[in-house]
Amino acid sequence: MKGEAQKPTGLVVSTTELIRSFLSTASEDPHLSPELQQIASDLLCQHNVPYKSLRALWFASQPTTRPTLIQLFSGSDFVFTTPKPRHKSEELKARLKKLEELAEKKAYAELVKDITPKEDDSEPFSSYKDQLGFGLHVVVTMFTGYLVGYAAFRALFNHSPVMNVAGGILGLVGAMLVETLLFIIRTSNQDSRSSSSASELKKNQ
Repeated sequence: MKGEAQKPTGLVVSTTELIRSFLSTASEDPHLSPELQQIASDLLCQHNVPYKSLRALWFASQPTTRPTLIQLFSGSDFVFTTPKPRHKSEELKARLKKLEELAEKKAYAELVKDITPKEDDSEPFSSYKDQLGFGLHVVVTMFTGYLVGYAAFRALFNHSPVMNVAGGILGLVGAMLVETLLFIIRTSNQDSRSSSSASELKKNQ
C-alpha cells in the first residue's frame, strides 16, 4: 500500500490543506486500523493522492471527526497523467514500411498509367488455347486446299487418279503458302503497332 501512495494510480486528485488536515487526523485516529493509519501517513506527504484511498479513509473515519465529502474535495482538482508512449515492435515497423512502399508503388502506377504503354496481350501463340486454335485452323485450311485441288484436277484430267492426287497435293501446298503469308502479315502489323507505341512514349517523355 505504501507503493500505491508514492505512485498514485487510477483517479488522482490534488492535495489541499483540508485534505492534509484530514489525513493527519486519520493517521492518528485510533478507530482506524493500523493499515489505514499507515496509508494516511504515507499520503500525507504526497502532492497528489488517489481518490480511491482517500474515499476509503473517509468512510472508515468517524462522522464526528471527518469533514463532509463535498468539503473534503472542495478546491481539489483532478490530476491527469500523460501515458507513456508505446514502442513499436520491429515486426510492426517492418509491416508499416512494407505497406508504405506498396502505397508508393500504387500511387506511382496511378500517376503514370496514361503514359505507360499497356502490355500487348495479342502476341501470337500467347496461350495454349491460341496454339490449339491456330493448329485447327491450319488443318482445316490444308484440307480445304487439298479438296479444291483434287476437284479441279479431276475436272481437268478426266478423272485420272494420279493427277487428282497431284492436284490435291498442289492445293494443299497452296493453302499452306497462303496461311503462312497471312501469318507474316499479322505479325508485322503487331510489330508496327508496338513500335509506334514506343515512339509515342519517347515523345511524351
